[in-house]
Amino acid sequence: MSMEPDHLGKCLCGSVKLEVMGEPKWVAHCHCPSCQKATSAAFATYAGFDKSSVLITGDGLTVFRSSPGVTRRFCGQCGSAVSFEGEAWPEEIHLHMLLLDDAADFEPQAHTYVKNRQPWVHMQDGLPTHRTFGADKE
Repeated sequence: MSMEPDHLGKCLCGSVKLEVMGEPKWVAHCHCPSCQKATSAAFATYAGFDKSSVLITGDGLTVFRSSPGVTRRFCGQCGSAVSFEGEAWPEEIHLHMLLLDDAADFEPQAHTYVKNRQPWVHMQDGLPTHRTFGADKE
């Protein structure tokens, strides 16, 4: 990127680095089964950015095609989940929020795919919930 990035980030070991221009289009928690498996957590928190505004570098970057039309990137050195890209959002890249150094500055706006949330996850944060990735409310 030719200009100074607005946001910087890195994986746990520092092998993969992020430079981001601009602000996210959205920030949300995803409870889908694929995100649960990919992160070994109850949900993943993503920020959606224009693909053209994100530069991911590093020797450790590994690509995994987790399902048809879906690409996930992670650090092959430390295992940190880095990004999600799907055919449903061809111009976007979804970054795992906590890789960004200033992640605390971004407030999640919703929970998605809550039809698959773990029964012990109690969403009492007042955020809107969606059964799937669409605009349908729970």
